[in-house]
Amino acid sequence: MHKLVAIGASAGGFQALSLILGRLPADFAASIAIVQHRRADESSLLAELMGQRSNLPVLEPNHGTPLKPGHVYVAPADYHLLIEPGALALSVDPHVNCSRPSIDMLFESAAAAYGRHAVGVVLTGANADGASGAACLAAARAPVLIQDPATAEARTCPAAALARVPNASVLTLVEIAERLVELCGEVVAEVTRR
Repeated sequence: MHKLVAIGASAGGFQALSLILGRLPADFAASIAIVQHRRADESSLLAELMGQRSNLPVLEPNHGTPLKPGHVYVAPADYHLLIEPGALALSVDPHVNCSRPSIDMLFESAAAAYGRHAVGVVLTGANADGASGAACLAAARAPVLIQDPATAEARTCPAAALARVPNASVLTLVEIAERLVELCGEVVAEVTRR
């Protein structure tokens, strides 16, 4: 049963994320944590704009914000977003792969906190951030979904992740949304059985 979806994106990510979030149902059962590369001085409107395209509530978390099923958490500008069991943490540790927030740090913390109960998603991006973290998720037996580089606005990020996790599922954005519904539907079934 998959409780957490960790998504990383860079160049072209807003449109990709908007498409995926717009296709997830309002009763989606897992928490979603997103790192979208952006400038340190960028406004905090990203979560609000994504929320306008999503059936789920989208917010920028504070340090210690509890993870709730069916909620989307977008890393604030210039903060790493880290996953802890049941909660989120923010960090101003040094940049990783020239990035803060770092996709690798999100994925590595998700692997440590949730292991095979997490799902990693690597989307369009112009650097290799996320490749190492995707490998950590795969090593923890978490499913890794990678946007087909041929469909990405910027191919470097998904291509680098695929090089590190060659057995990952390579999908279009629509297929990623469909697979997330399939994977996280197990949580709904588990809750229903109790």
